[in-house]
Amino acid sequence: MPAVSKGDGMRGLAVFISDIRNCKSKEAEIKRINKELANIRSKFKGDKALDGYSKKKYVCKLLFIFLLGHDIDFGHMEAVNLLSSNKYTEKQIGYLFISVLVNSNSELIRLINNAIKNDLASRNPTFMCLALHCIANVGSREMGEAFAADIPRILVAGDSMDSVKQSAALCLLRLYKASPDLVPMGEWTARVVHLLNDQHMGVVTAAVSLITCLCKKNPDDFKTCVSLAVSRLSRIVSSASTDLQDYTYYFVPAPWLSVKLLRLLQCYPPPEDAAVKGRLVECLETVLNKAQEPPKSKKVQHSNAKNAILFETISLIIHYDSEPNLLVRACNQLGQFLQHRETNLRYLALESMCTLASSEFSHEAVKTHIDTVINALKTERDVSVRQRAADLLYAMCDRSNAKQIVSEMLRYLETADYAIREEIVLKVAILAEKYAVDYSWYVDTILNLIRIAGDYVSEEVWYRVLQIVTNRDDVQGYAAKTVFEALQAPACHENMVKVGGYILGEFGNLIAGDPRSSPPVQFSLLHSKFHLCSVATRALLLSTYIKFINLFPETKATIQGVLRAGSQLRNADVELQQRAVEYLTLSSVASTDVLATVLEEMPPFPERESSILAKLKRKKGPGAGSALDDSRRDPSSHDINGGVEPTPSTVSTPSPSADLLGLRAAPPPAAPPAPSGAGNLLVDVFSDSPAAQPGLGPSPEEAFLSAGPEDIGPPIPEADELLNKFVCRNNGVLFENQLLQIGVKSEFRQNLGRMYLFYGNKTSVQFQNFSPTVVHPGDLQTHILSAWPSPAPPGSTPMIPVPRPVTWPLRALHSLR
Repeated sequence: MPAVSKGDGMRGLAVFISDIRNCKSKEAEIKRINKELANIRSKFKGDKALDGYSKKKYVCKLLFIFLLGHDIDFGHMEAVNLLSSNKYTEKQIGYLFISVLVNSNSELIRLINNAIKNDLASRNPTFMCLALHCIANVGSREMGEAFAADIPRILVAGDSMDSVKQSAALCLLRLYKASPDLVPMGEWTARVVHLLNDQHMGVVTAAVSLITCLCKKNPDDFKTCVSLAVSRLSRIVSSASTDLQDYTYYFVPAPWLSVKLLRLLQCYPPPEDAAVKGRLVECLETVLNKAQEPPKSKKVQHSNAKNAILFETISLIIHYDSEPNLLVRACNQLGQFLQHRETNLRYLALESMCTLASSEFSHEAVKTHIDTVINALKTERDVSVRQRAADLLYAMCDRSNAKQIVSEMLRYLETADYAIREEIVLKVAILAEKYAVDYSWYVDTILNLIRIAGDYVSEEVWYRVLQIVTNRDDVQGYAAKTVFEALQAPACHENMVKVGGYILGEFGNLIAGDPRSSPPVQFSLLHSKFHLCSVATRALLLSTYIKFINLFPETKATIQGVLRAGSQLRNADVELQQRAVEYLTLSSVASTDVLATVLEEMPPFPERESSILAKLKRKKGPGAGSALDDSRRDPSSHDINGGVEPTPSTVSTPSPSADLLGLRAAPPPAAPPAPSGAGNLLVDVFSDSPAAQPGLGPSPEEAFLSAGPEDIGPPIPEADELLNKFVCRNNGVLFENQLLQIGVKSEFRQNLGRMYLFYGNKTSVQFQNFSPTVVHPGDLQTHILSAWPSPAPPGSTPMIPVPRPVTWPLRALHSLR
């Protein structure tokens, strides 16, 4: 870059800036600025022969005024005129003014583009760099369209100087980030990779930044960069600080380039070539070895540069996840940082170890630091570090340490910051369910959660504990006893009342033999909380009361008195009023057998992915999948409800009425891929997740809609196989072709059963005059409940239910959802 001559000092600009700084008030500053603007405007209008120096000085003043926050509405043309100057300082000021003040929609863009094109064609490296800087700073789509084809050519040209290559690479990177579609992929992509071998380290640094961005979208076009990046990294890591003297930062050779190369390698899997892979492993081991050496300087800049390379190296080791020795060494190195006096290093160490904990090779090594992490959770002053410690405890948890980690997180929850309490609650609930072998411990843990942080226990958490208790006979009595004792506390959270109301309403008879928890005592305990609860909880308690009448006939008179009270029958809330009226009438009119049938015990819930885990994934974001899914190291952890194999008595067939707690709200993580060919049209109406329904051409649908019953068409080839599966199951497909699917779901309990016939419209248009007909014995006619009205909308599943037992009254089902 040419030196600025003494005459380019622009004394008038220095005087103006001094005057502005000496102003005593805002009014004085505005007055001085207006005076200068008037002077500049008169100079631009009056003096047609204004020389380049004067234009440069006045444009600089306008630029300074703009940076002070004042609007500038003139001077743009004079700045464009400076671009045609042959003096570096004048051209520089012109480009600076345009980069800052000219809008991308300005009418001057065409003139600016012409000036830039002239400078790029001039082969003057100084002028070319100024033009490239302007393109990058403005970064508009118009400039991208004008120069996107020229910049790659300049970048890979053999006669381009190093400074021009640097500027071209960074300019192309800016345009690619702004408008990826404007940067053409061509023969230059292969040549730009070879810039990694350039002798100029600045060119290599700029090229690595560009290639890292480009290879994320087109990895195959740049896969040859891996071997070159490894070669360059090896030369940097093995060199002494004196070998790269111009690029050594506090005794660390080329730290920024090293970090960029390590990040570039993370865009690709481990090298397949044994020689390249061996050389890379050697580089990584060298970095880990250097981290153990005593520092060459006590300056913080030295440690920052050294640690930046170390952490990026560990990230690459974690990304490859194929070298057990390196993973364990990385874990041990991070363990040393857990007690470092620098807060940032402790934070980064905890964050990296969270990822290491999910690897089967390093999980055991991570677990050795459990005491240090627990201490960090208790003593760290920085809330973000404590949150990372909680994340690491969650990631390192398995069956061997689950009880210790859950108890420590519960203890921390009592003093945790309010911002992270909900997340801690979700993690404790997931760990307690996932690693519970004794489900009495799981029940105790969830009730402790409600006691400690009831306001942060979401519906998913207490829904889940009710689902598990309902599905497991061995824990129902203990759950009833424990929740009864918890309700005796003077201050009881409303979520505890909800859990207690449901469990005692279903399983209170299991503890009724103890005089201390007799039916009247249970009812009195629940009813003592009634007036303190919200409408939704009161509605649930009313359903519990009607359940008590079935379980404990001796409480009937007391409960009817409560339901008959004016505060219930004339309640301002319609839901509570209607429940009270319906339950009072039901208990008065229905016989004992009918009451027992209507109010029988809830059926087991169908097993599915925990809605708590789904909520935590949503809370952590889409990138949290790897942190939450540690199946690589613990395959058995995905067993239903904490890894305990379900017995036949604990697993039920999914039914439309079984999901009373709204536990189907969380969809499964992914739908299975559809088979090829004709199977792509198959719509699984019995799946818990909505499947994609590809559209059919209009001609088959119109033919189907216009055809008679005998012309519907043959079933698809897979229909026979589906029917065979149905022989051994309670639900399946009876008939299916390209347009219609007919299936059945059934459930039987003792002498009662329910069946649902489903008619699936697989087309994208409505069925007109849809009227299903069921052939049945005469005495069954009275038990047919309802049929879906026509027309059947596209993709719908009409159904005809046949006899079923009533579990909870319909009004109760509404509120529990």
